Amino acid sequence: MKPPMPSKQEFLSGRRIRGLTPDDTKSILSLIESYDNSGAYNAGRLAEACKLYEKMIEDKTTIALTLAGAFTPTGLGGYIISAIKAGLIDFMISTGANLYHDIHLALNLPVHQGTYNVDDELLLKQGIVRIYDIFIPDETLLETDRFVREAAGEYSSRTSKPISTAELHHAIGKRLLETAPRAEESILATAAEYDVPVYTPSPGDSSIGMNIARLKLNGGGLSVDPDIDVLETAAIVFDSPKNGVIVLGGGSPKNFYFQTQPMLDQILAIGRGGHDYVIQMSVDVPQYGGLSGATLQEAVSWGKIKPQKEVNKVTVYSDITITAPLLFSYVLAKGYKVKPKMIYGKREELLQKMRRRFLETVARED
Repeated sequence: MKPPMPSKQEFLSGRRIRGLTPDDTKSILSLIESYDNSGAYNAGRLAEACKLYEKMIEDKTTIALTLAGAFTPTGLGGYIISAIKAGLIDFMISTGANLYHDIHLALNLPVHQGTYNVDDELLLKQGIVRIYDIFIPDETLLETDRFVREAAGEYSSRTSKPISTAELHHAIGKRLLETAPRAEESILATAAEYDVPVYTPSPGDSSIGMNIARLKLNGGGLSVDPDIDVLETAAIVFDSPKNGVIVLGGGSPKNFYFQTQPMLDQILAIGRGGHDYVIQMSVDVPQYGGLSGATLQEAVSWGKIKPQKEVNKVTVYSDITITAPLLFSYVLAKGYKVKPKMIYGKREELLQKMRRRFLETVARED
C-alpha cells in the first residue's frame, strides 16, 4: 500500500525565504584578511577579488554587475541591494528569471525552503515548482504574472515607441516602489529608486517576457527592442574613463557585458581597448567550452579585457551564494559609499554622444 501523498501544506512547511538585509558585516574583515594571509586556492582568490573591488571603487570605475543562476530566490539579493544603495553598482545585466523571482519577495509572496531529495511528480500534482532546494507554490507565480502584466500594461499606455529592457525593468521597479508591501527586498525596486539601469540579454527567455508576449495577443503591450540594449550598454562603457564588472555565475549576462568592447572596437571602430577590471565568480571550468567557464585570459584575445601586466582580473571558482555575500559584505564593512552615478536618466545623452563619435568616424572613412 502506497503511503499517502504529502499535502501542499506539508511540502511548504519549510521556513519562508525573506529578502535578507546585511547587518553586522565588520567581522567579515578579519575573515577576508585570513584568506589574504593564506593566499591559497579559492580563499586566496576571494581575498584578491575583495581587494580588486576596492581598487575599482577608488579608481572611480563604472561598475557593472552581471547576474546568472537562480540567485534572487535564495533571498540573498539584499547584499546587491545594499551595494546599489552605497553607489557600488552602477548598472546591471541579469537573466530575466532572476528579475522575475525578485518580484516575489517584494510582493510578499511565499517562497519556501525545501529539499532536493523529493519526488517531483508529487510537487507537480500539488502545484509546487522547485529550484533545487527551494519550493515555490503556483499561486506565487500566478500573482507575480498578474503584477507584471499590470505594470507593463499600465506603462504601455504611456509609450508607443520600442523600449529597452532597462526601460521595462525601471517601470516594473517603480510600480513595486509604489505598490509592493516589501519593496525594500527587491533589487528591481532599489535599482529604480537609485536610477541603476537593469538589462537582460534575452527578454523573451523568462516569465517576464512571456507575460509581455501575452499582452500582444490582446492587441496591446510593449515592444521591447534588444538592439537598444546593445547600443545603450555600449554607450555607458564608451562614456566611462574606467570600466569594471562583477560577474556572478557567467551565462549570457557575462557575454552581454563583455561584448560592449568588441561592439565599440570591431563594429563601430571607436574602441576603448577592453575593460579595465573583472571579478568573475563561477563554478564552471573552461575545458568544456562553455561561456560561463571561459577564462578571463581568453577574453583578452577578443579585446574584451585589457592585456595589462598589472593584476586587474581574478576568477573565484565557487558557489556565488557563498562568495557574493562575502564580497559585498567586505566593501560595505570597509565603509565604501560613493555618490550614485544615476545612469538610467542619462541613457539618451550617452547614446547621442556615442552616435556623434561613430558618425564622425564614418565620415572620416568616407
